[in-house]
Amino acid sequence: MSSTQRRAVITGIGVISPLGNTKEQLWQGLADGRSGVRPLTALPEGDFPVNFAAEAGDFRGKIDDFGPLEKAQKRAIRKGLKVMCRESQMGVASAQLALVDARIAPDQCDPQRSGVLFGTDYMLSVPEEFTDGILQCLDEQGRFEFSRWGGEGMPKMSPLWLLNYLPNMPASHLAIFNDFRGPSNSLTMREAASLAALGEAYQIVLRGTADVMLAGATGTRLHAMKMIHAAQQEELADGDGDPARASRPFDRDRTGMVLGEGAATLVVEELSTAEARGAAIYGEIVAAASSSAVGRKLVARRDKAMANALGAVLQSGGIDASEVGHFNAHGLSTRSSDAEEARAVGEAFGDRAATLPVVAAKANFGNLGAASGMVELIGSLMALHHGRLFPVLNHETPDPQCPLAVVTADEVGPGESFAALNVTPQGQATALMVRRFA
Repeated sequence: MSSTQRRAVITGIGVISPLGNTKEQLWQGLADGRSGVRPLTALPEGDFPVNFAAEAGDFRGKIDDFGPLEKAQKRAIRKGLKVMCRESQMGVASAQLALVDARIAPDQCDPQRSGVLFGTDYMLSVPEEFTDGILQCLDEQGRFEFSRWGGEGMPKMSPLWLLNYLPNMPASHLAIFNDFRGPSNSLTMREAASLAALGEAYQIVLRGTADVMLAGATGTRLHAMKMIHAAQQEELADGDGDPARASRPFDRDRTGMVLGEGAATLVVEELSTAEARGAAIYGEIVAAASSSAVGRKLVARRDKAMANALGAVLQSGGIDASEVGHFNAHGLSTRSSDAEEARAVGEAFGDRAATLPVVAAKANFGNLGAASGMVELIGSLMALHHGRLFPVLNHETPDPQCPLAVVTADEVGPGESFAALNVTPQGQATALMVRRFA
């Protein structure tokens, strides 16, 4: 790479997760093999198909959760909380924490050269938003009269209701709170959203459109309707036994994924901008790619999408498969997805797949929706910083259908670079390559 070319580096980390709300807490939880999966408390017990989940229990949605703020920012964010659902609150908090970690104070960045890229799940209202309106429209027999909804039901709802659940709101809030007037985009791509947002931020910096980007994602599967959707459409871990042992990526005895919630944001800067202010650098993004693959009957081909994305990221990064230090897997812990991912890794990495160290943080906190990829990537960044990988929790019996070098021991080195991958049930895959900064 020529010294005259722009380079994109990571200078700030913010996280809200079931293992804690700092990068140190996240790393310690991963390194210690601690699980964030516990009995479910966010929803009434017995009303839903699962009784355990990975909740971000330390996040309360209070102003103190957003880190140290200057007076004007604190006032603006406190006011904005009334139009933020929990997903937006977690996303905004993770981004503000990332700016603090990067030591970027308000008014320090050129507003026109600073932007926001944020990924989300599809956002849904909680049923309670409609309760008063529905009750207003019941007849004497308790039956709902739809003809009354427009005139009598809707006025009972908050006039700001919609602002709570628009998926572009995290990026909008952050641009306003930090006066970032540069490129802004919101990506609703479920589990692929994290790396897609980070990849787009990387490309924006390389193109010279911005010098500083907030790239984040927020998500939850802990929502009444989303949990029902998951139970109807996806493979969920069975409810027997210890919740901490429920998520088992690539293990022969895995039974399905665990549902969770969280958010994470990285500050991505152009190298010269970061060096000019003496920023600490966690790593350099060197490639990003995505792929979508479906069959003739529109059935997702996740294995092909993942293989395409990994192959493209290796090619565009100019890195030979033998040079990749470790692989941060999607590791969903379902029978089908893990086997398909193993095939994709074998196709993309060839002979290297048999010895490439693989980590899968969903073992510790399940599927955080759109936030999963960003939280998982932070785990690998911290592994580079500490010089060792974290063992994959609950991986006890290798699955012949997943012939990967899953990390189960302490003191395995992370290498000088890593590839990360995520995929959606619909066959959208995103991949990213990061290397140690030098």
